[in-house]
Amino acid sequence: MKKTRIILLSLFVASLFVACNNDDTELVEPQPEAVDAHYGQTFKALKEAKRLLRSIWRDGGIPYNSRRPALRFTQEQNVFLPSILGIDYRIDRSVVPAGPTARFPMFRGWETTPNGKRECYYVITEASNKKMAKKLGVIFSPRMAEAIGSGGEQKAYWTRRGRLVFEGSVDFSPKRSLVPGAANGQLLGFPPAEVNPGAIADANWSSYVVLPSGVVINAQMVANSTGIHDRIPHPDGNGPAQEDDLNNPNFAPDQASVVMQLLDGWQDGRPYYFHIVTDTSDPGPATIELGVFAPRLANLPTFGLFPGGSMLPFSPTANGRTVDTDGFGVQGLNAASLSDRQVQDPTNTFPIDPSDERYAPMWDAHVTEFTVPELERPILRSFEQINELLADGTLIPFRGNANPSPLANSLSDLLTATGAIINCPVITQPAESVIGTQIGSPRNY
Repeated sequence: MKKTRIILLSLFVASLFVACNNDDTELVEPQPEAVDAHYGQTFKALKEAKRLLRSIWRDGGIPYNSRRPALRFTQEQNVFLPSILGIDYRIDRSVVPAGPTARFPMFRGWETTPNGKRECYYVITEASNKKMAKKLGVIFSPRMAEAIGSGGEQKAYWTRRGRLVFEGSVDFSPKRSLVPGAANGQLLGFPPAEVNPGAIADANWSSYVVLPSGVVINAQMVANSTGIHDRIPHPDGNGPAQEDDLNNPNFAPDQASVVMQLLDGWQDGRPYYFHIVTDTSDPGPATIELGVFAPRLANLPTFGLFPGGSMLPFSPTANGRTVDTDGFGVQGLNAASLSDRQVQDPTNTFPIDPSDERYAPMWDAHVTEFTVPELERPILRSFEQINELLADGTLIPFRGNANPSPLANSLSDLLTATGAIINCPVITQPAESVIGTQIGSPRNY
């Protein structure tokens, strides 16, 4: 009897060893979720968060610890993503060619391609469950849960060693190119005559990912064997020859971290609304803002409305100021279309920040168009200002907007929605005194 027990125990241990050595290629088949009155979604979500944090540790990174975070941010720094590993607030591109950047924890997972599973890397910036968001050190965005069942989301499952497997995939191999549009009245440069995004997702990919717990996370792909995201800058300025360079030190799988460029913007009259752009539903903004063209995002609800749905309206301008005449910079999709890559971003106008629980990282573009000559165009700093300029005719809804008439919402009764959805999580909105500084470890090297 004793020998029989020893044999059975040995077989059990051996089976565990084999299961562990199947590593990340063996999937945990999704099971129907039983209703559990004692635990519920939050209990499952916390288990999933622990899996993700353990994977960071296994990959050579430092898992976020909500009780003892590696970085504690000041009120002036005003960082919304507590798990961030470092931020470079230097904005002078003559000194720092990439401009402001942030270093993120990076997760390894698997994407599904027609040829089978492929290893991939991604970052997480928001979660729809409050406990999970706190555990991971990301932004709590409950409105993301509105995406479930819309067709604009994707599902993910776990491998036996705690890696996520996504339904979709991204191809980073295309080379980005843009041909500015010709002059058309007050328009020049935008809309572009031709756009070719630097990364294209398949029909199954969405960065709104529904986990087996039912929680929605914003998981944005940044690299796989086809290349890296165009927002990962190269140390010497990321020239075109270095696109998709898997040896770029700002992409560091051995440190479970990645450095990405921040874009500036305006919110409530304040600048330095620093965010990242990862993917968009339209090839135009994907090309202009160096994102992934992900057509599935177009199915997210509710288009053009706020409050309601899983996204927020924001307002780029089609033809803002291309010359800095007063120290407040330039602005507009035209300025970005006319500039060299990564030199100028549109600096769009946003309504709220992530401290407001109505916030969502998907933004529904409501583009404006100036009717006055360029020297008379002010920098657009708030939705209140935009509404005033719409009322007096200085601004009109962009003629290329998809909707023929405005959709009433609490932000503007005068704007129409373009039809383009942009994934741009907000990372920080610092005070002026912080600009030019660095915090934490903003580099992988």
